[in-house]
Parts: sequence; C-alpha cells; structure tokens
Amino acid sequence: MIKKKRIAVLGATGSIGKSALDIISRDTGNFEVVLLTAHSNRQKLDELSKQFPSANCVLTEDTRQLNRNEKLISVIKNAKADITVNGISGAAGLQPSLAAIESGSHLALANKETIVMAGQLVMNLAKEKNVSIIPVDSEHSAIFHLLKSFNNSSRITSLSEIILTASGGPFRNKSLQEMENVTVKDALAHPTWNMGPKITIDSASMANKGLEIIEACVFFNIPSDKIKVVIHPQSIVHSMIRLCNGVVYAQLSKPDMRHPIHDALYWPVTTPLDLDLLNFDSLTLEFSKPDTGKFPMLINAWVAADKGGLYPCAYNAANEIAVSAFLEHKIKFTDIPKVTEHVLQSDWSSNHLDIEAILEADKTARLKAVSFL
Repeated sequence: MIKKKRIAVLGATGSIGKSALDIISRDTGNFEVVLLTAHSNRQKLDELSKQFPSANCVLTEDTRQLNRNEKLISVIKNAKADITVNGISGAAGLQPSLAAIESGSHLALANKETIVMAGQLVMNLAKEKNVSIIPVDSEHSAIFHLLKSFNNSSRITSLSEIILTASGGPFRNKSLQEMENVTVKDALAHPTWNMGPKITIDSASMANKGLEIIEACVFFNIPSDKIKVVIHPQSIVHSMIRLCNGVVYAQLSKPDMRHPIHDALYWPVTTPLDLDLLNFDSLTLEFSKPDTGKFPMLINAWVAADKGGLYPCAYNAANEIAVSAFLEHKIKFTDIPKVTEHVLQSDWSSNHLDIEAILEADKTARLKAVSFL
C-alpha cells in the first residue's frame, strides 16, 4: 500500500491554495490533506472542509489578534505534514514557514517574504531539520529546476547569471507621467496572472520582481549583480540561466501556477500533468529591458540585496505599508517607491539576524513608512 503524502495548505482560499488543491484533488491516491488554513474566508473554507474531510480547517480570524499567530503556528506544528504549501501573503507568512520547517515538513514556498526577510535563518533551519524548500513562484521554480538539471546542488560552478522574467504588469507601456494618475482599479488589472490584490499591485510596481531579486540571492547563493531582469509580456518563459560559456537555458510553459505547484508537491519526481500544452505553431515571444526610471522598486531591491543585513526586511515592510496605503486611496501609485526609498535611507546594517531582530526591524520599518505617508 502506497503511503500518502500528508499535505498542509496555508492560505487555502487564495490563488495559490486553490491551485494547490486542484493538483491534490487530481491524485487523492497519493495525497492526503491534513491542514487547511484561511484568514477570513469562512464560506470557502467550509466548502473545502467538505471536499477534504480529513483536513483540520482553521480560520485564523476567529482568534484574537494577539493569539492569532500562536494558534496558526500550533496547528502547523501539530499537523505532521510531509509537505506544507505556504500561500500566505506578505510578512505574515514568515513564522508559519519557520513552524513548518521546525516540525520537519518540507516547504513548498510561494511566500517570497519568508526568504526576503529571514533568508539565511530559514535556509539554516531547513538544513538543520534536513528538509527541502522548493520554490513555488514560477520564476524561482524555473531556476530551481534548471539548476537541478545541471547538478544535484543548487550552486553550480558553471552558472554565470540568473535572468528573471517579468510581465511588466499593466503599466509597462505607460509613461511615468501617465502612471501618476493610475487608479487602484487600473493597477489591479494584471494582463496575464490572476492573483490577490497585494501581489497584483506589487507586479504593477515591479516590487514583486524586486522581492524575487532579493529572494534569488539567498535561494541560489548568488550576488545581486549576477541577477538580471527582462520584461517578457507573454509570461511563457518563466526564467533563464546563463552559463559561463554564454549559453542560456530557459523553462517555458503556459502561465499557470499549477505547473510549479505540481512540481513542488511531487519533488523530486517528475510526473505527468494534464494541462494545456504550449503550442509553438503561432507563438511570439517579446523581451525588453525594464525601465528603472518608471519602476524604481527594482533599483531599491538591488540596493537592499547588495547591502544585506536587515535591508531586505526593511524593503519588504516599507512596501507592504505603501501598498496598503495605495489600496486604501491614501497615496498615489507612484508614491509606493518613494515610501520604500525613504525607509531604506535609515541604517539597517546588522550581523544579528535572529528572529527577534528580524521582527523588530520589520516593526520599525513599518513605523517609519507610516510616518512618511
């Protein structure tokens, strides 16, 4: 009898959670869902509890603010999952990631902030607990699998640079002057991906790609100047690597998050997946250089990645505050990078990168961002 993989899905009612559960529901003979969490979507979670009756379903909004994180961490540790899919949005996903690793669960990670805020701490803990962190973001998943194709180690000596692709979001063809007056509705109209509001705004400002730059530095142990970004509106090429001989290797598929989630759940085995295949009969692929004048969140990210310490944590915190303010119509879209740049002007250098220092830096950066609004 085949032992089923026990799966926990954090953020089960969000876009990542929905895609993960779609993959799981296609192969219930190999997967058993043991934990589903959501923040506030009670109706959807109730529906999922009927679809996956063996799962412990937890709505974190049910608990008081002070106990919410403690409750979530407790249920993660008690789930005894083989794989935890972390689809939680923002900094709130960091401690659940740590709890999953601490419990001995492999981590299928869609929460960029886990690595951005506490990269080395997280990677060291995973090594200590002998668990794998498999990226679920389409870009990092592409790099992860490309590198594994060349070597069993994620650090191949022949790697020259990583090339992250970016759709460019809804404003790639707008001028900076036009971007001054874009609305929340405009920014939420992503041309390629269907995502939650925070990550959709991040894609529009290219802060999402900035987070991925920082994440790639840690995940693949590569300096920030070896990470390039290229605009690719079709979102067919999910990212590329260039080797020292100049040859570029890429991963291509239709833009569907079920691909990287499927690969993470079945890792290290590659298994069939019945999704629409990429058709080359009439395929046009475009690439262009990003305009960092229009999208300064990229420059801010390279600065944060290069300085290290708590700068990446501050970058993320400032951006989260700015995005929330924009969604609440308190600031203009073009103010988002200004808030982040202001916060990064403080000194975030530190050699003490334990969880207490990281959470304190996150809190301080948020206060600085709020005071600048």
